[in-house]
Amino acid sequence: MPGPATDPTSTPGNRHLRRAAAPLACAALMLPLLGAAPAQSAPDSSASTLQRAFASAASEYHVPQSVLLAVSYLQSRWDWHAGAPSVSGGYGPMHLTDARTAIAASEHLAQGTEDARGDSARAALHPDVKVPAESALPARLKTLPRAAELTGIPAARLRTDPAANVSGGAALLAATQKRLGEPLSTDPADWYAAVARFSGADDSATAAAYANDVYDVLRTGEKRTTDDGQLVALDARPGVSPDTSQLRRAGLGSLPADGVECPKSVSCEAIWAPYAQFGNGDYGNHDLGDRPASQAIKYIVIHDTEGAWDGVLNLIQDPTYVSWNYTIRSTDGLIAQHVKAKDVAWHAGNWDINARSIGIEHEGFLTDPDAWYTEAMYRSSARLVKYLAKKYDIPLDRQHLLGHDNVPGPTASTVPGMHTDPGPYWDWRHYFQLLGHPFKRTAGKKGGLVTVLPDYSANQPTYTGCAASGQPCAAHGSSEVRLYSDHDTNAPLIKDVGLGKDPTIDVNDLSSRVSTGQQYAVADHWGDWTAIWYLGQKAWFQNPHRHPTAVPAKGLVVTPKDGLDSIPVYGRAYPEKEAYPAGVPVQSVVPLPYRIPAGQKYVVGDEVPGEYYYAVTFTTDSHRVVVGKDLYYEIQYGHRVEFVRAADVTVQGSAG
Repeated sequence: MPGPATDPTSTPGNRHLRRAAAPLACAALMLPLLGAAPAQSAPDSSASTLQRAFASAASEYHVPQSVLLAVSYLQSRWDWHAGAPSVSGGYGPMHLTDARTAIAASEHLAQGTEDARGDSARAALHPDVKVPAESALPARLKTLPRAAELTGIPAARLRTDPAANVSGGAALLAATQKRLGEPLSTDPADWYAAVARFSGADDSATAAAYANDVYDVLRTGEKRTTDDGQLVALDARPGVSPDTSQLRRAGLGSLPADGVECPKSVSCEAIWAPYAQFGNGDYGNHDLGDRPASQAIKYIVIHDTEGAWDGVLNLIQDPTYVSWNYTIRSTDGLIAQHVKAKDVAWHAGNWDINARSIGIEHEGFLTDPDAWYTEAMYRSSARLVKYLAKKYDIPLDRQHLLGHDNVPGPTASTVPGMHTDPGPYWDWRHYFQLLGHPFKRTAGKKGGLVTVLPDYSANQPTYTGCAASGQPCAAHGSSEVRLYSDHDTNAPLIKDVGLGKDPTIDVNDLSSRVSTGQQYAVADHWGDWTAIWYLGQKAWFQNPHRHPTAVPAKGLVVTPKDGLDSIPVYGRAYPEKEAYPAGVPVQSVVPLPYRIPAGQKYVVGDEVPGEYYYAVTFTTDSHRVVVGKDLYYEIQYGHRVEFVRAADVTVQGSAG
């Protein structure tokens, strides 16, 4: 999360919430993962080595192989991550946690300058960070040392040898089963409570949600090639019906979940952000509202925390800090709600987006390619998003489900300081598969649009900026595709004039990148290259026929009206001045340093009214929602979405 920065491009994570001074990272709370473990040479590359390791460990510790495989899939999708730990200090296919080792190896500092509230009607606030005190690590963050005790395998080997890691996970499951007084049964149905406790959750709801996910995987089966080329398969067992009553004997507590807005399929606790006054008539850390009655909730914004769970939860309870609606934990997918959906959280750095959105933070770090997000977190997040999308009628596409890196700067001066999370390592393709809305081809070759859709694992562009040493980031799967000014990898990268600097391949530099699921109008073709309209320019990317990085799509586009040489682009959709009642200051409608030249086309995400929520006082009697007559279209303009006035454009449909 946030802190100060004099050079945002060199800031790990580039997460600018509204703090300055001390870094948030404190050794016990920020589980960092810049080079947290030295890269190991890949183990035996035989494609069946890991499958055999599961069979061997299951036999040795008397755990059903199907249970062991299903647990591991929910932890890591069977990936090894080159021996690097997850955001919560978890290693290997079984995600055995050794947080103290991760902490000792590297300290992650996340800094920045953005005012997350993003409301120019109020002065930006940048008070000092209150660094949380060091506290003892919970048991869920130190399962690897326990596995070492049970197996006699050195901790270093459990961190770096996938087969040993699987044995450690099997030993933990078997020990948990015995501690619960259950037999080492060959029937997967008898292991429900042990699986639930393996999550490390402290409460029965979270443990049950985790176990239910594991048994869903067990019933449906899975098969995939891992990040180190291992082919692993789990045959479907649709008839497995676990004994869920076991969990009542597991001695777990309950969550403070009064009033939470979550689906029943997840575990959700209430840790409410304070709405309180502090010095000089200011208040925080969100605004009371009446959404969706007064304003439609149009967007869900995906963030990463740039901090570990306990420290982040301390910050959300600080009234002088910023806010967001939900946080999701890495180890087990536990969700904490902080701000009601009807209220406006300060999370996106753009007041217009804040007023129309819900923000969800995920425990993670942008610049650590192997600070990987667990499958438990992805699945929990997807269930929450599906629930919110259905409740508030939000389309499940990339112009309504935004990354924080897709949120536009509201004014020209704010563009360079906008956030860049969750970054290129968030797996949008897998996430939308979990949402039940997978990206796919929707048109023929002449569809006129493309949906960006690289193979996440195989797509590994080089980035810099992940480590202070200046070395390239570790090779890793990515959701993003690089853009050039010509159909040549030696051509200059596309430049974003709003950033005021030359483009780079820094992990935080969004100048010349498109992301999975985003859609653009096709401008040209050349061999294995495709050009799109992007930031007012023709931008090229490699799109080979046999291994495409984008697929044809259809939809609506806007283009400047006939007779206009170009039209302005806006970072917020505010009403015309005539719409403001007495007592509500008129907010300026000033274009960004971007334009759309005649003949160019950009994909439409939505039509929105010019709207402004005036809320600058602690008491709500002066709050007003101002709605104008001007309409705007939200468009995919560059890496970020932007807005154009409906009066300036013609809407067209692309060919099917």
